[in-house]
Amino acid sequence: MEVKRLLWPTDFSSNAEKALGYVTSLIEKYQTEVHLLYVIEDMAHHQSWYGEFGRTHMDKVQEWEEKEAKKRLDQICDKYLKGAPLYTKHIAVGDPAKEILHFIEKEKMDIVVMATHGRGGYFPFGSVTEKVVKNSSVPVVTIPIKG
Repeated sequence: MEVKRLLWPTDFSSNAEKALGYVTSLIEKYQTEVHLLYVIEDMAHHQSWYGEFGRTHMDKVQEWEEKEAKKRLDQICDKYLKGAPLYTKHIAVGDPAKEILHFIEKEKMDIVVMATHGRGGYFPFGSVTEKVVKNSSVPVVTIPIKG
């Protein structure tokens, strides 16, 4: 197996961070380039709740989240990925599973490393990870997260 391009999708949760050891191990073994992907869930497609938020408000929320995501991706790269031959940070907006699957194809990833569940981690296997595993065209290494 040749691994040149690795995707690590993150939601910045402590669960997602547990995949980092595997990511850094694959970097060392294969000298792979790493692509970090954070997906901002598109709140505009949700039905309104407790009143209507205007588009301007939604845009401001999304701008804030993008700014925070850039900051967090920078912190992760500075702290953990110094040994990577190349790392690239990406931010997408939409459904997380769909965006991850789209990214795999668009950027021609060789492998994906992700935790079995992230922020919402109430079940043994998260819905985003499950959708990616079931629909990915490349191997997906899942890191089991317990309780």
